[in-house]
Amino acid sequence: QVQLVESGGGLVQPGGSLRLSCAASGSISGRYAMGWYRQAPGKQRTLVAALNTAGATNYADSVKGRFAISRDNTKNTLNLQMNSLLPEDTAVYYCYYNGLGSPIIWGQGTQVTVSS
Repeated sequence: QVQLVESGGGLVQPGGSLRLSCAASGSISGRYAMGWYRQAPGKQRTLVAALNTAGATNYADSVKGRFAISRDNTKNTLNLQMNSLLPEDTAVYYCYYNGLGSPIIWGQGTQVTVSS
């Protein structure tokens, strides 16, 4: 089983930056995809950014040019650098892990609040 622990959320002013991290531990597959979803109050969970097994990135249109996803394979850690944050980026951010042939594992979520 894989466990995910997220960190880095918090309160930031519009235009500010935050860096989220997701540390994976346990039975990590040799090939896996990881990424971030977010869920705002009263809304569905939606994809923010993802890294597939080949290392290709995918971003939601709303965050392109502002967010950057990266992975440190030596530490099994996924990062999300968020710049130029907007109030509409306020949400709970969830990390996921998807090993080949395995069910998706979700982190516990970390709150990001963008407000002045």
